[in-house]
Amino acid sequence: MLSMKPKELFAFFQEHSICESLTLNEVEKLMPYLQEKNYSQNEIISDIGEVGDALGFILEGKVQLFGPEDDVVVGSQKEGTLIGEMSFFDRQPRNLRMQACCKKGVKFFMLTRPMYDRLKVEEPFIAVNILENAIVSLDNLVRNMGADITALEHYMHGYGRQ
Repeated sequence: MLSMKPKELFAFFQEHSICESLTLNEVEKLMPYLQEKNYSQNEIISDIGEVGDALGFILEGKVQLFGPEDDVVVGSQKEGTLIGEMSFFDRQPRNLRMQACCKKGVKFFMLTRPMYDRLKVEEPFIAVNILENAIVSLDNLVRNMGADITALEHYMHGYGRQ
């Protein structure tokens, strides 16, 4: 059972521009496909080398992304974003560890691969909407990486160098 009611999830989607084209009725149809997951501070959500079997909508908290060296944070995802979509769709092992980082932990709604496969057949419009949101999420990741690389290049070869 999910802790949110359909109207609350609909409002959350609208506020965070996730699946915002879904109607309240469609959000009600989506809810039985989702599972709620909660992680305590510093708890590992997924690890390097695992293949993603679910993607998630972060409802509360923040997820930190760690590279191969445990103490190096390479990014983060906050409330209102998707997590796990890359490995979920390409079925390749993860390159990063995802870990809950807030004192209150992290709460998210998870869509497993079997439930997504059912959703594609039973509610294709909703499944396509989730896929489009995953594409936008990945696009934002790539654009942010480009900006980070440009900033690093400026630092190494120009403005920030001492």
